[in-house]
Amino acid sequence: MTAQTTTQDVRALMHGIGKTARAAALQMAQASTYAKNKALTAAADRIEAQTPAILAANQRDMDDARSGQMANALVDRLMLDEKRVAGVARGLREVAELTDPVGEVMAMWQRPNGLQINRVRVPLGVIGVIYESRPNVTADAGALCLKAGNPVILRGGSESFHSSTALFECLQFGMRAAGLPDGAMQMVPTRDRAAVGEMLTMTEFIDVIVPRGGRSLVERVQREARVPVFAHLEGICHTYIHSAADAEMAKAITLNAKMRRTGVCGATETLLVDRVVSHSHLPAILDALAKAGCELRGDAATQALDKRVVPATEQDWRTEYLDAILAVRVVDDMDAAIAHINTHGSHHTDCIVTRDTQAAEQFMAEVDSAIVLHNASTQFADGGEFGMGAEIGISTGRLHARGPVGVEQLTTYKYVVRGSGQLRP
Repeated sequence: MTAQTTTQDVRALMHGIGKTARAAALQMAQASTYAKNKALTAAADRIEAQTPAILAANQRDMDDARSGQMANALVDRLMLDEKRVAGVARGLREVAELTDPVGEVMAMWQRPNGLQINRVRVPLGVIGVIYESRPNVTADAGALCLKAGNPVILRGGSESFHSSTALFECLQFGMRAAGLPDGAMQMVPTRDRAAVGEMLTMTEFIDVIVPRGGRSLVERVQREARVPVFAHLEGICHTYIHSAADAEMAKAITLNAKMRRTGVCGATETLLVDRVVSHSHLPAILDALAKAGCELRGDAATQALDKRVVPATEQDWRTEYLDAILAVRVVDDMDAAIAHINTHGSHHTDCIVTRDTQAAEQFMAEVDSAIVLHNASTQFADGGEFGMGAEIGISTGRLHARGPVGVEQLTTYKYVVRGSGQLRP
């Protein structure tokens, strides 16, 4: 669409996409496991064959991003190389290998009157996915919705438009190879932001919206949506070094949790350390982080241990940096750490490092987050690492889905009741 595209043009475009998706819903709900898996593996083969073209498309996006002075964290999310493209293809094959959730009998029971009642898993319906700079979300979201029998409308960010389009064409190739309807997987072909506004109000066509992006995108979706939303606001994740933590393990986990990839939502943004072990454990952790290129912002107790630490502000405890920056605070005990996390965190992912299993169990019970870990990096907050093949996002809400949203979370259920002529008295 051109710059002269009118609001009416965008509305007509989006409603056409919505009608096509709704029309494909019944066929997708009845699609065989064989057909869905064939589509996924054919798409994976196509991605591998088209790697040079995908990388060329990504280079166009990267050139635009750098000329527009995009933040480093977003550039990292946007960038594709041969290894990442191979990972996208591998992810499709992993989704194909997952058990098909559609048709699973979740529970069954018989009533005294002889009625047989089954709770059966079925697709959610038409899913709208709105995302920003990560082109791999195109493949992840498309694959998961396909496996769960849901038509999907993909609206990628303008930053990744060329990359996402190249990957989407491979997904469409797989759908056609399996004889599945094109309308079951569509990508919004315009960068006009008005398309997002239309998606958020298309209650007659879309059953749920999944936003995946920064705070401004997710806040807009939550504010304007009339369609139900799987919310993921931000990842203000914590690593807490308990008084019974092994010093070397604490250093290794913290370094990985912060610096493996700083731009992912599971990256640790705040480090909390028990005062009892602050002098014995924290200096080596701070030194390792600083040598890795991490900017350190800390409270007075932390600053006293390393001159490279700059003063933290109150805002630092509430910031998702998505960069090589870490806020560090010394706390009196585990109760203080839990209070800090529940007050300042985003209920995404939080970790305790300790050899005390009782303390770990208390932490994991009392921290109100979608994912809690014991002695493991917060960067494991990922559907693929959970054995889900991939994820469409990590939900920090409470309704329907919480944590990584994979194939199973993209289904709902219905009750199938079998009788033999029973009448209700």
